[in-house]
Amino acid sequence: MIIQPKIRGFICTTAHPLGCAKAVAAQIRYVKNQGHFQGPKNVLVIGASTGYGLASRIVATFGAGAKTIGVFFEKEADEKRTASAGWYNTAAFEEYAHQENYYAKSINGDAFSHAIKQKTVDLIKQDLGKVDLIIYSLASPRRIHPDTEQIFSSVLKPIGQPFVGKTVDPMRGEVKEITLEPATQDEIAQTVAVMGGDDWAMWLDFLAHENVLADGITTLAYDYVGPTLTYPIYKEGTIGKAKEHLLQTAHTLHDKLKKYHGQAIVSVNKALVTQASSAIPVVPLYISLLYKIMKEKGTHEGCIEQINRLLKDNIYVSTVPARDKEGRIRIDNFEMAPDIQQKITALWPNVSTETLSELTDIEGYRDDFYRLFGFNVPGIDYTADVDQSVGIRSI
Repeated sequence: MIIQPKIRGFICTTAHPLGCAKAVAAQIRYVKNQGHFQGPKNVLVIGASTGYGLASRIVATFGAGAKTIGVFFEKEADEKRTASAGWYNTAAFEEYAHQENYYAKSINGDAFSHAIKQKTVDLIKQDLGKVDLIIYSLASPRRIHPDTEQIFSSVLKPIGQPFVGKTVDPMRGEVKEITLEPATQDEIAQTVAVMGGDDWAMWLDFLAHENVLADGITTLAYDYVGPTLTYPIYKEGTIGKAKEHLLQTAHTLHDKLKKYHGQAIVSVNKALVTQASSAIPVVPLYISLLYKIMKEKGTHEGCIEQINRLLKDNIYVSTVPARDKEGRIRIDNFEMAPDIQQKITALWPNVSTETLSELTDIEGYRDDFYRLFGFNVPGIDYTADVDQSVGIRSI
């Protein structure tokens, strides 16, 4: 099959196995170049196939030498369709890990379900005994509650009043104004049910009940705060309510884990091009501006740089760096530097379709978007026929 990108909205419906593999290899190379650190030994990553979750698995393995189990929900290829990017990412990750004799196994299925939780526990008991790091990095638009079977769907909407602002269609390079109506109370509740901390707590409670939490257990969940510019649609919108619930969950879990001498932490990460962030109005335009300024300053980081810094310099260290007033780790500190944000605020009113290429790094945004799916990766011949069917050894 000759595989080309097919874009539909903010999703690419195809993925390239060789491009995904080369992108994974580049992340592994970065981590190895940063040097080994004393970190976790047995790691469970829930949401392990793309973005921050994939980076977490790579850093744990190739930075700390950890054994990892990854849980995700991805699609395998068939005769007519490619696999999803996360499938190819995981296939490549496992292949590279096994080449260097690292333990790496994966579970593909609905992480919200009791069945996948049970399957994960069985594998932990069989191969690892206990886990000492659990990373919760799910990014799903919907959730079937495992007890009630109710289907919850998340929305990206403001709360209280309509939002009027500008965003960008990154593929067309068009800056346009959008109006979003406020969410209903039911939409807010459903978004919290999908993107809040309820499932994270269910995982930890089940793992504790099954006695697979090691002494000194750490569990991490990822968050984003961003500047006031994005508050109406993010921090003060439906997703913000979900993240408030996530933080409350972290505090509850932290208390529960004290008997293990453990901790539950929320890490606030930098704005990056991910499948999730691409769907949020305003954010792609903000990221395009942010990329240009941070690259000029030399402080730009991707997922792998962020997570390597998180684990190596903020978690597995003898002296724990300061956290914010909510107890969160802030590895978005380079993004939120006052000079960076002041420049974005000054430039924002001047960004239009006509000035987009001059004022922002829209090309960098597009490149990162395509690379999520294995495209625009240097050294890959995208006119060549490739086998879209790639297996994952542990599935």
